[in-house]
Amino acid sequence: MSGVALITGSGRGIGAATAKLAAARGYAVCVNYLKNEARADEVVAAIRAADGKAIKVQADTANEEDVIRMFERVDRELGPITALVNNAGITGRAGRLESFDAAAIRRVLEVNVTGTILCSQQAVKRMSTRKGGAGGAIVNVSSLAATLGGAERWIPYGAAKGAINSFTVGLAKEVAAEGIRVNAISPGLVTTEIHAEAGIGDRLAKMIPSIPMGRLGTAEECAEAILWLMSGEAAFMTGCTLSLTGGR
Repeated sequence: MSGVALITGSGRGIGAATAKLAAARGYAVCVNYLKNEARADEVVAAIRAADGKAIKVQADTANEEDVIRMFERVDRELGPITALVNNAGITGRAGRLESFDAAAIRRVLEVNVTGTILCSQQAVKRMSTRKGGAGGAIVNVSSLAATLGGAERWIPYGAAKGAINSFTVGLAKEVAAEGIRVNAISPGLVTTEIHAEAGIGDRLAKMIPSIPMGRLGTAEECAEAILWLMSGEAAFMTGCTLSLTGGR
């Protein structure tokens, strides 16, 4: 396996695990981050220490100018992109629906939905065989919240991830004949920092009894699913969402 992979929000969590695994499997990797440059540096350093190739690019994926600049750097420094992982996402602070103001709702939608669409646009422009590209794979990171709704915690986030599921199906159909596959993963309760950032860091341990497998998922397990969807082993899959929930 080889190619060029851009993984948004890859300074930590699922994104970082995916960046490291992609590099280990032969991809040149673009590590995208928004604010925490030190964490991005750690991911790039780990990849390079294992003889992989990686660059870091700061960009707000909800900002079109930033997205264009990021893809242009990938073009110059790594070459033609063959895989995009739309992992960047935020939940916002946890709370009931009436606790969210318009700015908070807007930011959740912009990062999770607008950012995914903007990055996918740039990837399609480069990958599509209609435009002279060689094809490729796009993997979107959704969430079980899209199905459960996020009540009492983050309804805007659940709604945003529902949009990602719809977008995955729509784009998959639109570019299927152009050499591009579009799929998604839908993680359930996974040991990342997202819950702590939302102000409910103790939630994960409390929710373990609701998981039939009796444990939390890991970022590395999510990365394995993403890399499989990027690979030739999933060559006849597009428009699909893989559930990683431990049976929940």
